[in-house]
Amino acid sequence: MRQQLLLIQDVDDLGRSGDLVNVKAGFARNYLLPQKMAVRADKNTLRMQERLQAERKKQAEIDRKESEKFAAQLDSITLKIDVKVDPEGHMYGSVNANDIVELLKEEGISLDKKQVQVKKPIKETGTHSIAIKLKEEVDAKVTLKIIPEGVIEAEVDEVIVKPVDAAEESVTEENLEPPKSEDKWTEQEKKEVNEASKEV
Repeated sequence: MRQQLLLIQDVDDLGRSGDLVNVKAGFARNYLLPQKMAVRADKNTLRMQERLQAERKKQAEIDRKESEKFAAQLDSITLKIDVKVDPEGHMYGSVNANDIVELLKEEGISLDKKQVQVKKPIKETGTHSIAIKLKEEVDAKVTLKIIPEGVIEAEVDEVIVKPVDAAEESVTEENLEPPKSEDKWTEQEKKEVNEASKEV
């Protein structure tokens, strides 16, 4: 059985103040009505609808302006998080919407996880643009830098983690042996050179 209600507050995924909605009786009885988010739709309450919709329109304009201002603030923020990586540069674990919400809290900004538009966990280091959905469908973004531990922040977009082969030895001036001068040759070496000259 369903009931028709008049929303007197905005309800996520259902409607806005002043909307008429049809919901299951249990949802109305156990949640919407006790929380004073809605009233039963009848002749008396329907008179409220026009007033609620007018108020909602005014509030929407206020919310839009505040969201646009908030979006400008978010656009200037760069979040940073250090992560562990394997020798080839692959992240251990990932960064998800909950992590971003917590990073924003550290900046003094409170957002709901639903507002962070991350469809799947981020598993790559580097700089990422994170979409944020604000009130009145205003779009914003924050910059997220995922930095491998031990890497200088300025290099985060350029770093290439390459495994080092311990068997390879770098060639430097220190481990190059200079050629012997003729006066340091042994008698055996001089003899071998003389014999080779005769054969030629």
